[in-house]
Amino acid sequence: MNNRIRISLVAGARPNFMKIAPIWRALNSRKDVFQTEIVHTGQHYDYEMSEIFFEQLELPVPDHYLGVGSGSHGYQTAKVLMSFEDLLMQIPYDLVIVVGDVNSTVAVSLASIKLGVPVAHVEAGLRSFDMTMPEEINRILTDRISSLLFATEQSALDNLNNEGINPEKVFHVGDVMIDSLIHSLPLINKTRKVEEMGLKRGEYVPVTIHRPSNVDSEESLKKVAEILRIASERARIVFAAHP
Repeated sequence: MNNRIRISLVAGARPNFMKIAPIWRALNSRKDVFQTEIVHTGQHYDYEMSEIFFEQLELPVPDHYLGVGSGSHGYQTAKVLMSFEDLLMQIPYDLVIVVGDVNSTVAVSLASIKLGVPVAHVEAGLRSFDMTMPEEINRILTDRISSLLFATEQSALDNLNNEGINPEKVFHVGDVMIDSLIHSLPLINKTRKVEEMGLKRGEYVPVTIHRPSNVDSEESLKKVAEILRIASERARIVFAAHP
Protein backbone atom coordinates (compact mmCIF):
# COMPACT_ATOMS: atom_id res chain seq x y z
CA MET A 1 0.00 0.00 0.00
CA ASN A 2 1.37 3.41 -0.98
CA ASN A 3 1.21 5.71 2.04
CA ARG A 4 3.41 8.40 0.52
CA ILE A 5 2.17 11.99 0.29
CA ARG A 6 1.30 12.62 -3.37
CA ILE A 7 2.33 16.12 -4.42
CA SER A 8 1.71 18.06 -7.60
CA LEU A 9 4.54 20.55 -8.20
CA VAL A 10 3.29 23.05 -10.76
CA ALA A 11 5.20 25.31 -13.15
CA GLY A 12 3.90 27.33 -16.05
CA ALA A 13 6.24 30.13 -17.06
CA ARG A 14 9.98 30.71 -17.27
CA PRO A 15 10.46 32.10 -13.72
CA ASN A 16 8.63 29.07 -12.27
CA PHE A 17 11.11 26.51 -13.58
CA MET A 18 13.97 28.02 -11.58
CA LYS A 19 11.79 28.00 -8.47
CA ILE A 20 10.52 24.44 -8.65
CA ALA A 21 13.97 22.91 -9.33
CA PRO A 22 15.31 23.03 -5.74
CA ILE A 23 11.89 22.04 -4.37
CA TRP A 24 11.77 19.00 -6.65
CA ARG A 25 15.29 17.96 -5.65
CA ALA A 26 14.44 18.23 -1.94
CA LEU A 27 11.19 16.27 -2.26
CA ASN A 28 12.72 13.71 -4.61
CA SER A 29 15.46 13.01 -2.04
CA ARG A 30 12.71 11.71 0.26
CA LYS A 31 10.93 9.27 -2.01
CA ASP A 32 10.06 7.26 1.08
CA VAL A 33 7.74 10.08 2.17
CA PHE A 34 6.77 11.97 -0.98
CA GLN A 35 5.56 11.00 -4.44
CA THR A 36 6.24 14.17 -6.40
CA GLU A 37 4.92 14.82 -9.91
CA ILE A 38 5.83 17.86 -12.00
CA VAL A 39 2.96 19.48 -13.88
CA HIS A 40 3.88 21.88 -16.71
CA THR A 41 0.86 23.98 -17.69
CA GLY A 42 2.47 25.11 -20.96
CA GLN A 43 2.02 28.84 -20.31
CA HIS A 44 5.55 29.24 -21.71
CA TYR A 45 6.26 26.58 -24.33
CA ASP A 46 8.97 27.80 -26.71
CA TYR A 47 12.26 25.85 -26.38
CA GLU A 48 14.17 28.96 -25.25
CA MET A 49 11.46 29.74 -22.69
CA SER A 50 10.77 26.25 -21.40
CA GLU A 51 12.62 23.09 -22.41
CA ILE A 52 16.10 24.58 -22.12
CA PHE A 53 15.41 25.39 -18.46
CA PHE A 54 14.47 21.80 -17.67
CA GLU A 55 17.74 20.68 -19.27
CA GLN A 56 20.01 23.19 -17.55
CA LEU A 57 18.29 22.92 -14.16
CA GLU A 58 18.49 19.12 -14.41
CA LEU A 59 14.77 18.62 -14.05
CA PRO A 60 13.06 15.48 -15.35
CA VAL A 61 10.53 15.55 -18.16
CA PRO A 62 7.24 16.76 -16.63
CA ASP A 63 4.85 14.01 -15.57
CA HIS A 64 1.93 16.00 -16.97
CA TYR A 65 1.88 18.66 -19.70
CA LEU A 66 -1.34 20.68 -20.03
CA GLY A 67 -0.38 22.51 -23.26
CA VAL A 68 -2.28 25.70 -22.45
CA GLY A 69 -0.28 28.07 -24.70
CA SER A 70 -0.67 31.80 -25.19
CA GLY A 71 -3.69 34.06 -24.92
CA SER A 72 -5.14 36.97 -22.99
CA HIS A 73 -4.96 36.92 -19.19
CA GLY A 74 -8.58 35.79 -18.92
CA TYR A 75 -8.28 33.12 -21.59
CA GLN A 76 -5.02 31.73 -20.28
CA THR A 77 -6.17 31.68 -16.66
CA ALA A 78 -9.44 29.96 -17.58
CA LYS A 79 -7.67 27.39 -19.76
CA VAL A 80 -5.23 26.48 -16.98
CA LEU A 81 -8.06 26.28 -14.45
CA MET A 82 -10.10 23.93 -16.61
CA SER A 83 -7.14 21.76 -17.63
CA PHE A 84 -5.81 21.40 -14.11
CA GLU A 85 -9.28 20.66 -12.76
CA ASP A 86 -9.49 17.77 -15.23
CA LEU A 87 -6.16 16.47 -13.93
CA LEU A 88 -7.32 16.72 -10.31
CA MET A 89 -10.43 14.72 -11.17
CA GLN A 90 -8.14 11.89 -12.30
CA ILE A 91 -5.39 12.04 -9.67
CA PRO A 92 -5.98 12.25 -5.89
CA TYR A 93 -3.19 14.65 -4.93
CA ASP A 94 -2.66 15.32 -1.23
CA LEU A 95 -1.06 18.71 -1.86
CA VAL A 96 -0.53 21.11 -4.76
CA ILE A 97 2.55 23.36 -4.67
CA VAL A 98 2.53 26.56 -6.74
CA VAL A 99 5.29 29.13 -7.07
CA GLY A 100 5.52 32.80 -7.96
CA ASP A 101 2.73 34.93 -9.37
CA VAL A 102 1.96 34.00 -12.98
CA ASN A 103 -1.49 33.16 -14.37
CA SER A 104 -0.85 29.44 -13.87
CA THR A 105 -0.23 30.07 -10.16
CA VAL A 106 -3.64 31.56 -9.41
CA ALA A 107 -5.54 29.30 -11.82
CA VAL A 108 -4.10 26.09 -10.38
CA SER A 109 -4.76 27.36 -6.85
CA LEU A 110 -8.41 28.07 -7.65
CA ALA A 111 -8.94 24.69 -9.29
CA SER A 112 -7.34 22.90 -6.33
CA ILE A 113 -9.06 24.68 -3.48
CA LYS A 114 -12.50 24.33 -5.09
CA LEU A 115 -11.97 20.56 -5.15
CA GLY A 116 -10.75 20.50 -1.56
CA VAL A 117 -7.06 19.96 -2.33
CA PRO A 118 -4.77 22.08 -0.11
CA VAL A 119 -2.39 24.52 -1.79
CA ALA A 120 1.12 25.57 -0.74
CA HIS A 121 2.33 28.89 -2.16
CA VAL A 122 6.09 29.39 -2.43
CA GLU A 123 7.13 33.09 -2.51
CA ALA A 124 4.01 34.14 -0.62
CA GLY A 125 3.54 37.67 0.68
CA LEU A 126 5.54 39.60 -1.90
CA ARG A 127 3.78 42.83 -2.88
CA SER A 128 4.33 45.72 -5.29
CA PHE A 129 1.13 47.52 -4.15
CA ASP A 130 0.44 48.22 -7.82
CA MET A 131 -2.93 46.72 -8.74
CA THR A 132 -2.38 47.49 -12.43
CA MET A 133 0.10 44.59 -12.47
CA PRO A 134 -1.56 41.23 -13.27
CA GLU A 135 1.07 39.56 -11.09
CA GLU A 136 -0.02 41.56 -8.04
CA ILE A 137 -3.59 40.34 -8.46
CA ASN A 138 -2.38 36.76 -8.91
CA ARG A 139 -0.23 36.76 -5.79
CA ILE A 140 -2.85 38.38 -3.55
CA LEU A 141 -5.57 35.94 -4.62
CA THR A 142 -3.26 32.94 -4.30
CA ASP A 143 -2.20 33.93 -0.79
CA ARG A 144 -5.81 34.35 0.34
CA ILE A 145 -6.76 30.77 -0.55
CA SER A 146 -3.52 28.89 0.17
CA SER A 147 -3.28 26.46 3.10
CA LEU A 148 0.48 26.89 3.50
CA LEU A 149 2.40 30.08 2.71
CA PHE A 150 6.19 29.97 2.35
CA ALA A 151 7.74 33.45 2.54
CA THR A 152 11.18 34.52 1.36
CA GLU A 153 11.79 37.61 3.49
CA GLN A 154 10.62 39.74 6.41
CA SER A 155 8.65 42.20 4.29
CA ALA A 156 6.58 39.30 2.95
CA LEU A 157 5.84 38.16 6.51
CA ASP A 158 4.81 41.72 7.40
CA ASN A 159 2.50 41.96 4.37
CA LEU A 160 0.75 38.68 5.20
CA ASN A 161 0.35 39.74 8.81
CA ASN A 162 -1.09 43.11 7.77
CA GLU A 163 -3.57 41.32 5.50
CA GLY A 164 -4.83 39.19 8.39
CA ILE A 165 -3.42 35.85 7.20
CA ASN A 166 -3.32 33.28 9.99
CA PRO A 167 0.35 33.25 11.13
CA GLU A 168 0.15 29.50 11.82
CA LYS A 169 -0.08 28.98 8.03
CA VAL A 170 3.01 31.12 7.30
CA PHE A 171 6.63 29.92 7.27
CA HIS A 172 9.79 31.97 6.68
CA VAL A 173 11.92 29.67 4.52
CA GLY A 174 14.20 31.89 2.43
CA ASP A 175 14.50 32.23 -1.34
CA VAL A 176 14.49 29.14 -3.59
CA MET A 177 16.03 31.25 -6.37
CA ILE A 178 19.24 31.38 -4.32
CA ASP A 179 19.14 27.58 -4.08
CA SER A 180 18.86 27.42 -7.87
CA LEU A 181 21.74 29.86 -8.29
CA ILE A 182 24.03 27.86 -6.00
CA HIS A 183 23.13 24.61 -7.75
CA SER A 184 23.79 26.17 -11.19
CA LEU A 185 27.10 27.87 -10.33
CA PRO A 186 29.28 24.98 -11.63
CA LEU A 187 27.48 25.14 -14.99
CA ILE A 188 27.68 28.94 -15.03
CA ASN A 189 31.41 28.90 -14.29
CA LYS A 190 32.03 26.21 -16.91
CA THR A 191 30.18 27.84 -19.80
CA ARG A 192 32.14 29.74 -22.43
CA LYS A 193 29.16 31.73 -23.73
CA VAL A 194 30.52 34.98 -22.29
CA GLU A 195 33.85 34.63 -24.06
CA GLU A 196 32.14 33.51 -27.29
CA MET A 197 30.18 36.77 -27.28
CA GLY A 198 33.37 38.78 -26.91
CA LEU A 199 32.54 39.80 -23.35
CA LYS A 200 34.59 39.84 -20.17
CA ARG A 201 33.16 38.55 -16.92
CA GLY A 202 32.10 41.35 -14.60
CA GLU A 203 32.14 43.91 -17.40
CA TYR A 204 28.67 43.55 -18.87
CA VAL A 205 25.06 43.96 -17.77
CA PRO A 206 22.41 41.35 -18.67
CA VAL A 207 18.97 42.80 -19.39
CA THR A 208 15.56 41.26 -20.01
CA ILE A 209 12.47 43.38 -20.65
CA HIS A 210 9.04 41.79 -20.85
CA ARG A 211 6.64 43.34 -18.35
CA PRO A 212 3.65 44.77 -20.28
CA SER A 213 3.80 48.04 -18.33
CA ASN A 214 7.33 48.53 -19.72
CA VAL A 215 6.97 47.36 -23.32
CA ASP A 216 3.35 47.87 -24.36
CA SER A 217 3.51 51.65 -24.01
CA GLU A 218 5.69 53.73 -26.32
CA GLU A 219 6.27 56.29 -23.55
CA SER A 220 7.36 53.62 -21.05
CA LEU A 221 9.56 51.84 -23.57
CA LYS A 222 11.31 55.11 -24.43
CA LYS A 223 12.13 55.59 -20.73
CA VAL A 224 13.53 52.06 -20.48
CA ALA A 225 15.58 52.60 -23.65
CA GLU A 226 17.01 55.84 -22.26
CA ILE A 227 17.99 54.11 -19.01
CA LEU A 228 19.75 51.42 -21.00
CA ARG A 229 21.47 54.05 -23.17
CA ILE A 230 22.90 55.69 -20.05
CA ALA A 231 23.89 52.31 -18.59
CA SER A 232 25.63 51.38 -21.86
CA GLU A 233 28.07 54.25 -21.33
CA ARG A 234 29.41 52.37 -18.30
CA ALA A 235 29.17 48.75 -19.43
CA ARG A 236 28.14 46.62 -22.39
CA ILE A 237 24.47 45.62 -22.44
CA VAL A 238 23.41 42.06 -23.25
CA PHE A 239 19.69 41.93 -24.04
CA ALA A 240 18.15 38.49 -23.59
CA ALA A 241 15.11 38.95 -25.83
CA HIS A 242 11.98 36.79 -25.79
CA PRO A 243 11.73 34.54 -28.86
